[in-house]
Amino acid sequence: AEGLNLCTSGSATSCEECLLIHPKCAWCSKEEFGSTKSITSRCDFLQNLIANGCAGAIENPSSSISVVKNVPLSSKGSGQTHLDVTQITPQKVALNLRPGDQTSFRVRVRQVEDYPVDLYYLMDLSLSMNDDLDNIRNLGTKLAEEMRKLTSNFRLGFGSFVDKNISPFSYTAPRYQNNPCIGYKLFPSCVPSFGFRHLLSLTDKVDRFNEEVQKQKVSRNRDAPEGGFDAILQAAVCKEKIGWRKEASHLLVFTTDDVPHIALDGKLGGLVQPHDGQCHLNEANEYSASSQLDYPSLALLGEKLAENNIHLIFAVTKSHYVLYKNFTALIPGTTVEILHKDSKNIIELIVKAYNSIRSKVELTVWDSPEDIGLTFTATCQDGLSYPGLRKCGDLKIGDTVSFEVAVEARSCPAEDTSHAFTIKPAGFRDTLEVVVTYNCLCGCTSHAAPASGKCSGNGTYTCGLCECDAGYLGARCECEEGASGDMHQAMCREAEGKPLCSGRGECSCNQCLCYESEFGNIYGPFCECDDFSCARYKGVLCSGHGECHCGECKCHAGYIGDNCNCSTETDACVSSDGQMCSGRGTCVCGKCQCTEPGAFGETCEKCPTCPGVCSTKRDCIECKLFNSGRLADNQTCQKHCKDEIITTVDVLETDDPNAILCAYPVNNCVMKFTYLELASGKSNLTVLKEPACSSAPSAVTIVLAVIGSVVLIGIILLGLWKLLVTIHDRREFDRFQSERSRARYEMASNPLYRKPISTHNVEFTFNKLNKSYNGTVD
Repeated sequence: AEGLNLCTSGSATSCEECLLIHPKCAWCSKEEFGSTKSITSRCDFLQNLIANGCAGAIENPSSSISVVKNVPLSSKGSGQTHLDVTQITPQKVALNLRPGDQTSFRVRVRQVEDYPVDLYYLMDLSLSMNDDLDNIRNLGTKLAEEMRKLTSNFRLGFGSFVDKNISPFSYTAPRYQNNPCIGYKLFPSCVPSFGFRHLLSLTDKVDRFNEEVQKQKVSRNRDAPEGGFDAILQAAVCKEKIGWRKEASHLLVFTTDDVPHIALDGKLGGLVQPHDGQCHLNEANEYSASSQLDYPSLALLGEKLAENNIHLIFAVTKSHYVLYKNFTALIPGTTVEILHKDSKNIIELIVKAYNSIRSKVELTVWDSPEDIGLTFTATCQDGLSYPGLRKCGDLKIGDTVSFEVAVEARSCPAEDTSHAFTIKPAGFRDTLEVVVTYNCLCGCTSHAAPASGKCSGNGTYTCGLCECDAGYLGARCECEEGASGDMHQAMCREAEGKPLCSGRGECSCNQCLCYESEFGNIYGPFCECDDFSCARYKGVLCSGHGECHCGECKCHAGYIGDNCNCSTETDACVSSDGQMCSGRGTCVCGKCQCTEPGAFGETCEKCPTCPGVCSTKRDCIECKLFNSGRLADNQTCQKHCKDEIITTVDVLETDDPNAILCAYPVNNCVMKFTYLELASGKSNLTVLKEPACSSAPSAVTIVLAVIGSVVLIGIILLGLWKLLVTIHDRREFDRFQSERSRARYEMASNPLYRKPISTHNVEFTFNKLNKSYNGTVD
């Protein structure tokens, strides 16, 4: 073989050690094989051993499988008895595993028609559920009518809960003992608080259900959360009192309008003892440990529901939907539906949840040993194989799906050890039992010869080698412990010039005795290998998912990489539409790496800027609102558009910066909608009720528009001309005024002005009384 030879590099010193190195390693038990100076290893690949002359003396066991019980699948579940109904095949398989040698078998599952159903209705009777109680007075009759369309064998039970009757969860003052509603004006009378009360065992007489419901009255607790998880656990584990049938499908409908108390909340009331997961119903069918035990944890609920094959249906109001939806991810086999505030849609809700449960199959594994690796490949109704998946959806009653289960043993336990584990579809009664034994011993080991002459009488000859007694060393046990000399030194060097035993051991009788190390085991012919010098991830050797062999991680099934930190599981990468990473990325180490620009989310399902988003959302709008388009088939539409919340409006608001505006043509019109990703993982689509349409303008309209435009332009131009003329005139007038103010002469000194009075001077001379006068006359 080319490259690294895992078998020879492992330096196995016995046949059993060789088998543990790799499933393709084989051991040569032939006495004369190689020589003391040869590097030929008895542990090698099969073809190498044959090539080196070991044909006929090779130990190479392999894994095997045998089907112990294989009853054919049933087609119907109706009849007098249902114990012989088979929904999974085979029912028992025996595996004989060689470590590292993976073997596989196929499991087929079918949900039979007309399967019996037990439904237990668990109702919150706190004060806020008073209107709900009124609406389910005749629920039994109506629900039975609807469920008998799905199964001819239907039984119904009833129980109720409020909360622990201790402070601070309930009113405990003496005045509230008989009526905790005293002083409450809106509802002055109610019954005392209680934890859980089993009222009606499962029965096919639905009239008794109606009678019990009509007897009930609401109670009042102090804080908002309710004690519903106490009730769920008691309804699951008290099988005899509730009346769960082994041969029926078990549905537990949990109705409430508030959040639940969970583990550790009980400490507020002084309850420090964790829930023990046992049934505590007294003779009055009331939960007797309500004031002694804390609320159960989600893990305990999931465990007990699965043990008793119970499908839990959360029927909760819209305001608490997201919280309970998160619970379903932590409690396998659980669904959640939105309950109207008055519980009017409860029958529709139960039928919808039941159909959802019956439309999928998911395998679960119970009591799987730590040294056993399991991988699943699902083959669903489309005929395609999905590696890493253990569930199928979108099934119809009577459909058959199959799963290939690959099993691998990682190590060898003690001799004659066997393990068993169970594979079962979630919520099914049917199981597949798998019994595992280990093929870790070589056949030649049974022919071991103690004190053999081939070992100088100082050891046991087995599988072609000598296992020396204490105090003896050497290939034939010919050396006593402590003997040394130059003649043996060369056999302890990996190559000339290298240190003896790689500096990590002592050379004794041509063999290296490796030192002990606090970090792990040092081994190899020259102490050149160890099991602690491999790559680590977050400080853990081989990430805890592999074994360290001579400096290299040998990963367990389902993991790859230099340090085995990369999972090959693809379950988490499959989006709701069945595509790997929504077609926008690749699955690397069990997580989606989005390659499409703008894509994000755990499965790259969110991508507001992707070019195909509007087209994808358009398909959902057409199939959900108008029952048209390529997804018009109801089941296909529900599958691909289950996370789309569609709202129709008269006027589309586009001012949200996070919303993407989309439009597409519809019969010469345009349908517009906005698309917004919500924090819950769903998409909010806001759509116009009617497409936006525009009619073609008439010729008269066009002519009038042109004339109007010309007139308008003319008026605008005239206005501009008038404005310019006015500006020019004002400038001229201002200039005239300025020049006038600068004039330097007065009105009287105007050279053009003439006075209205004229003055003339006349010179004359005359004598009067012999006197002469000379002057002027005016």
